[in-house]
Amino acid sequence: MDRIILRDLAFFAYHGVYQEEASLGQRFYFDLDCYTDLRPAGISDDENDTVRYDHIAKRVENIVLNKRFNLIEALAEAVAKDLLTNMDKLQKVRVRVRKPAAPIAAIVKDIAVEIKRTRKDYIK
Repeated sequence: MDRIILRDLAFFAYHGVYQEEASLGQRFYFDLDCYTDLRPAGISDDENDTVRYDHIAKRVENIVLNKRFNLIEALAEAVAKDLLTNMDKLQKVRVRVRKPAAPIAAIVKDIAVEIKRTRKDYIK
């Protein structure tokens, strides 16, 4: 299946278990693979035949900036659910949420979770 890929989509937000995360905030990075059939758009060259990546980014931004999550697992799940239930042409998504400033006593590039969901996970 074809996919639309967004890498390093970044937002400054206030998610996390600890009070400092809620008050100080930090950057969150998203890597998204959005699976859909791109053939109709490839043939027609019409934006109405595809899933617009600016619409994907806007939906993610709305969740990240307007809801609060303790866990990046819950944040990833909310993004996957929103995309698959509101964008009819999407069949499957892979959502990776990276948190480079996670408050742990270790030196790491980032902490991340990755989930894969299909439309069937939310729409019966």
